[in-house]
Amino acid sequence: MNRRVERFVLGWRTRVGRATAIRYLDVLASAVTSKGYRCLKLYQADELPSYPPMLWVFACGPDDLVKVAVNVRATSGGTWGYYEAGRGRCGYLSLCGDTRHATEQVDALLKHRMFPATW
Repeated sequence: MNRRVERFVLGWRTRVGRATAIRYLDVLASAVTSKGYRCLKLYQADELPSYPPMLWVFACGPDDLVKVAVNVRATSGGTWGYYEAGRGRCGYLSLCGDTRHATEQVDALLKHRMFPATW
């Protein structure tokens, strides 16, 4: 399939699948909360209806507050994936079906931002 067409279709699926994205973000939010992180859900339809659903995950570092913004996008093959928001294709974290792996990825990103000298 042509890359432009594929990107268009995936973008369309992402916009139309808002409820699916919110469901996956809720699952990730409960998983990272169980690891002790705090979450801010930026996908209440009444408050932010036009923005893509996004989950901010926060941790208190030794010097400052660190965060990771996660969103959900449609991927090839009819699946969905967690992405670090604002990083495009480089921000891929995990498939949405693998919440454990996505939680580990978010945990690793936050730890890297809290303690950059140890990586």
